[in-house]
Amino acid sequence: MLTSRTYAALIAAATSAAIACAGTAQAAAAGGSAPSACRPANHLAKIRPDQASSGHLHFRVTLTAPKGYASCRLAGSPIDVGFTHLGAPLGVKAGRYGDQTASVTFGPGRPVHFDIQVPNQDHLIPADEASFTLKAPGGEIPGTSAAQGAFRIAAGTVIGPVRSGA
Repeated sequence: MLTSRTYAALIAAATSAAIACAGTAQAAAAGGSAPSACRPANHLAKIRPDQASSGHLHFRVTLTAPKGYASCRLAGSPIDVGFTHLGAPLGVKAGRYGDQTASVTFGPGRPVHFDIQVPNQDHLIPADEASFTLKAPGGEIPGTSAAQGAFRIAAGTVIGPVRSGA
């Protein structure tokens, strides 16, 4: 009988602690300490074809953040960009172009995008994923983001800076 009471007391204490922790977590999120939308696990990224320009193909990478995440600032072109097709690395290194100092706000209801600019030549390589590291005005954001969608790359591919809008 003493053992049953001990277990019942332990279960009641654990339940009370779990309820208290859940209440604290909800209050913290409501109080403005939500996780940053800039962290790779906290946003979604898709690649889609964009309007071609003279001698180049363009693919738009759009980042969106679900509700519940805090807005953050991004700047310049993503770095450490890698491309894959069906899981196999493609080995094409991407350069950067455009203003690397301008910053934009990213978060729920405030999507951002950047451009993958590809020389329109005979040797285009199909790809279905781009991985990259985002930059903030003060440096890199830890972790690797990934975007999926059908696109093509080639030697001379460059990545444009992050801009506001989808």
